[in-house]
Amino acid sequence: MKEISRRGFLKKGMAGAGIVAVSPSILASTVSSNAETDIICRTLGKTGIIVPVISFGVMRSDNSSLCKAAYDKGIRLFDTANVYQGGNNETMLGNLFRDFKRNSFFLATKVKPVTDREGKPTDQATPEKFLEMFNTSLTRLQMDYVDILYVHDLSNPEMLEYKPILNTVRKLKEDGKIKFMGFSTHRNEHLMIDAAAGLGSWDVILTSYNYKHANLTELNAAIKKAAAAGIGIVAMKTLAGGGWLDRERTKPMNTSAALKWVLSNPDVHTTIPGMTSFDQLELNAKLLADISLTDTEKNDLLADMADPGLFCSGCQECIPQCPRNLPVPDLMRSFMYAYGYSSPSMAKNLLEELEISGNPCEGCNDCLVSCSRRFRIKEKIADISRLVNMPTEFLA
Repeated sequence: MKEISRRGFLKKGMAGAGIVAVSPSILASTVSSNAETDIICRTLGKTGIIVPVISFGVMRSDNSSLCKAAYDKGIRLFDTANVYQGGNNETMLGNLFRDFKRNSFFLATKVKPVTDREGKPTDQATPEKFLEMFNTSLTRLQMDYVDILYVHDLSNPEMLEYKPILNTVRKLKEDGKIKFMGFSTHRNEHLMIDAAAGLGSWDVILTSYNYKHANLTELNAAIKKAAAAGIGIVAMKTLAGGGWLDRERTKPMNTSAALKWVLSNPDVHTTIPGMTSFDQLELNAKLLADISLTDTEKNDLLADMADPGLFCSGCQECIPQCPRNLPVPDLMRSFMYAYGYSSPSMAKNLLEELEISGNPCEGCNDCLVSCSRRFRIKEKIADISRLVNMPTEFLA
């Protein structure tokens, strides 16, 4: 296969094979929709689920009216997790959808087993703990089952065959508590997806994927392989930093262009952009009917490529350079949560998971890390680590 650079991929785009224009009245839902145009849908791999190309990443939303408005526009898949907003995210969705016909929408949630810095399971990654968290999620959602359960935030292929968790999820599927089993990945994505494609165990993968991602050639190849194996591919982190290129939020990116770029890959079946306002919903809903990249949008993306932005591309070149062996990519993700997503609480939660206490760079006078995205690593870590000592109740 001829290698295509990110610039070449942006310029050429990809053919929209596998796209189906479906009237809202014949979506997998059986309820009416207020959407006035046909909706572009794709089939989520061997699951057979037909989903619009825009789904809803509910992570930062606490507004049931916004979720209902998204449903009315034809969005059908809503993505949450056990940890989002301390569980309130699932509770909000449960209160909204409890009176809807269960076959009129799809719910995905996530449960994260405890792993170490290398992404390997710890002695706390037990079936009992995993089941306890999942059952809590099911109770909050007020559902008998979820459509997709993701084993959350996997980065080591070893976890894909870790029997205590794998067998637990399989049993949930056998018992009808989940329809399909999947995993999400923020790190080593191409390795995780490539490994999963050869196993036959997983139905759906939720992966970070955007125009600023490192290793796009390898990632595209892995996604193609997994899709060919019948695995549904859902893209997250599609806006490469939450829609802004700078900490001060003075440089907005062309979010529609970023989403269209993702969907120009026919092996990506749907996306879950986070939405917290009706303006964002209106903008994203337009893509339900049109995902063709214009020349102006392609130029906007090319211009944005030159800006460091807020998204850590995941190249991991920084890790061996750091004399203190800090989890630099994860710290940069925390920075993105705080300033790109305007969610310092998410940033703090990640810092706690990483067991960061104080400024881990303090006393290190000469930073040896050279970032491929030109991030000022030491400054960003000093900035974001201030959240460690901030009471959670003070954070939005």
